[in-house]
Amino acid sequence: MPKVTQQYRDARREHILEAARRCFVRKGFHATSMQDLFAEAELSSGAVYRYFASKDDMIVAIAQGNLADVVAMVHDTVARGGAHSAGQVMAEILELIRAKHAANRLGGLAVLVWGEALRDPALASRFEGLLGQMRADLAEVVAEHDHGGTLPAGVSADALAAVLLCTVPGYILQLTLFGEHAVSGLPDAMRALWPPASARPAH
Repeated sequence: MPKVTQQYRDARREHILEAARRCFVRKGFHATSMQDLFAEAELSSGAVYRYFASKDDMIVAIAQGNLADVVAMVHDTVARGGAHSAGQVMAEILELIRAKHAANRLGGLAVLVWGEALRDPALASRFEGLLGQMRADLAEVVAEHDHGGTLPAGVSADALAAVLLCTVPGYILQLTLFGEHAVSGLPDAMRALWPPASARPAH
């Protein structure tokens, strides 16, 4: 029997997740059965169970995948350093979300997963970890590139990062419900609201 490569396993896993995304968007999590998923993926139950023990495992994988690229992008920006304002980083986050929504319906899945996290503490906890990393990275961007008296007295970089992070669900919700036209100017608005310190007029 030929050896199965990691590349093959990764491709098969993504194939199953893409089938699950289609089912979940079409029918919702609870109305989708494992039989629905087997049929959508055109695979046997054994082939699917080899990668995911349950429907909940697929939900977690999709949720983590939706956030992982965004978290990684922010983390890489912080690691590289340079003149990245919080406004620029937030604009890039929103643009990445829009691209992922166009590619794999991220928005609709995100809204479904939020509802699922309300009933599943384990899923909510995994979200908390990912969002905590993103908040910490945004706080570092704020502290490193927007210091020098630009923050109001008593407002920490961490608190401001939390406010910025709160814009992401609102963006996703509008994108999902109303389409790209509803959010088309938001990245540029974020850049304009918080430009790099070098671009601000002197006081």
